[in-house]
Amino acid sequence: MYRMLLLSLAAALALTGCDTPSRNLPAPEPAPAAPPGKVTRTGQPQTVADFRAVVRRVEPVAEATCRQLRPASNCDFRIAIDTRRGQPPNAFQSYDRSGRPQLTFTAALLRQMRNRDEVAFALSHEAAHHIRAHIAQTQRTAQAGALIGMMVGSLAGLDTSGVQTATNIGGTVGARRYSKGFELEADSLGAQIAKRAGYDPLRGVLYFQDAADPGDRFLGTHPPNADRIRIVRQSVR
Repeated sequence: MYRMLLLSLAAALALTGCDTPSRNLPAPEPAPAAPPGKVTRTGQPQTVADFRAVVRRVEPVAEATCRQLRPASNCDFRIAIDTRRGQPPNAFQSYDRSGRPQLTFTAALLRQMRNRDEVAFALSHEAAHHIRAHIAQTQRTAQAGALIGMMVGSLAGLDTSGVQTATNIGGTVGARRYSKGFELEADSLGAQIAKRAGYDPLRGVLYFQDAADPGDRFLGTHPPNADRIRIVRQSVR
């Protein structure tokens, strides 16, 4: 266990010295003085009809932004709702077998959202992940981390199983090395896309006031909710 901890730490330190594969990621400004009171979210649980209405306005703006910023990529988004029972509240970007970018919402997430501004911001955020090529960048850093982990495990004289464990640890560290920055970058661009589509990202990002806060955990996949709210306010301003 102690040896594995040292290997994990070595992989993390090695990756810290790597150049970031992205542009300069946006950094939220220092927290301002707390307002007199929290802004209240308004509205009601969103429906499939609300989602479709948002898609009609956001999709063309997201695709136009994609063609402008990443002209060599596939900018034909496929947008869908996962209506399977038991799926947790979630929205994510992926690719289908042909390489077409796909944006997926679960029905449970729609029920948690209170207005179309929140839906538009979340949809724009997921589109921004594709526009900024975050999946490809994460794959590259995961591969680099796995290689570093394998080298550290080999140099430490571990057996085959130990080297594989070190490789897996390195891959995990690599995959998460820039994930918080990628989320903030997608928040920033997503806010601009939502605004261009005629929605209010400042109202949309209030979803994070009531969402579970991941905090600022080491190698966490998402930044604190307060940072996300600040980066959107900063981007819109």
